[in-house]
Amino acid sequence: MDLFSPHHRNDKDSRTPLADRMRPRNLDEFVGQEHLLGEGSLLRRIILENKIPSMILWGPPGSGKTTLAHIIAHYSGENFISFSAVTSGIKEIKEVIKEARNQWACYKKKTILFVDEIHRFNKAQQDAFLPHIEKGTIILIGATTENPSFEVIAPLLSRSKVFQLNLLSEEEIRIIINRALTDKERGLGKYPLQISSEALNHLVHFAAGDARVALNTLELAVFSASPDQKNVRKISVPQIQEAMQKRGLLYDRKGEEHYNLISALHKSLRDSDPDGALYWLVRMLEAGEDPLYIARRMVRFASEDIGNADPQALQLAVAGYQAFQFVGSPEGELSLAQVAIYLACAPKSNAVYKAYGNALEDIRKEGALPVPLPIRNAPTKLMKDLGYGKGYKYAHEFPEAVVNQEHLPEKLRDRIYYKPTDRGWEKEIKRRLAEWRKLKLSQRK
Repeated sequence: MDLFSPHHRNDKDSRTPLADRMRPRNLDEFVGQEHLLGEGSLLRRIILENKIPSMILWGPPGSGKTTLAHIIAHYSGENFISFSAVTSGIKEIKEVIKEARNQWACYKKKTILFVDEIHRFNKAQQDAFLPHIEKGTIILIGATTENPSFEVIAPLLSRSKVFQLNLLSEEEIRIIINRALTDKERGLGKYPLQISSEALNHLVHFAAGDARVALNTLELAVFSASPDQKNVRKISVPQIQEAMQKRGLLYDRKGEEHYNLISALHKSLRDSDPDGALYWLVRMLEAGEDPLYIARRMVRFASEDIGNADPQALQLAVAGYQAFQFVGSPEGELSLAQVAIYLACAPKSNAVYKAYGNALEDIRKEGALPVPLPIRNAPTKLMKDLGYGKGYKYAHEFPEAVVNQEHLPEKLRDRIYYKPTDRGWEKEIKRRLAEWRKLKLSQRK
């Protein structure tokens, strides 16, 4: 199970995907993540000094998580076991622990256990590692594309160091591609190739920071291109476009990127930026988000961040939701775009949101305070005899249908929750409320 035995190092032939063949073998070959592996950095020091703790490598696809785990094991010289959380379970974990114990008992070698996509393990499966990490039976390296705060259990996080990897820059992707084009042993250097600068730029941009996408797309483009009379394969933009088909946007409908994007949409709407709102809306739709989820969030936004500054916002948001249900995709997306642009351009107020929160705070603090007797319902004689409804003032019998009557429990008398702003329609509401309060005061005299 030691993946760095000579047998495992040399069994990669031309049938192995280019991205795997070109995997860096040491720190000098590793491209990117300078914040983690630059000279004098913590991670570089612990690798070179062989003081490896259990760790979680968190980063987007193609950023080097698996490669880094292999490099760490290579420098350590320890037993290295790798498996994927997608295809493994408790049974495999038990086998790994047994192997780790044998390695220590027979050879005094520690075992580095690399678990790819560790976020796929449930709580019980993650729990199974804890005693063996505590005892030092294994050094765990978990790789995940998801935020460990959400997907890795707290006890495991507390026993591990989290290292965050970033998307590779376009320049780093370009270095990786050029290495593959010139490497005659593992890459494409043994093939007569010509790739135009436009095609290279197109590929670099398309890869979007993912080295695996860049290399696998390059390989497909090369082998789909027919050699000319001189046996040279010429790669131009059309070959790259054909090989890459459609860009797969980074997105997980249940993961961190889901929340990042909906947050970006919400904040663009709140900040009255229709262009930003439209971009994030389309980005989510293109990545496969449920359109009705977005529509529901915009309905919520209409009340939370616009409220009565523009009462039509809620109506339009609900109409957009219903329009999508009626029309469906792809036509219905235009209704959602209309709603997003309207909400972004509407006057903003969170007065309704704050009023609700203030009322909720009093209710949770004071409990179920009694309803004032004058505004209680009195359908029976007994209830009338008890004073239910006594002294109630019928609003339509007063000027402007405004009556000085307390509707809150006695303990909360004269409390004001809703405080309209001077923006949009709320400016008119604020004026009305001010006049009505004057009328109520005059009735008290």
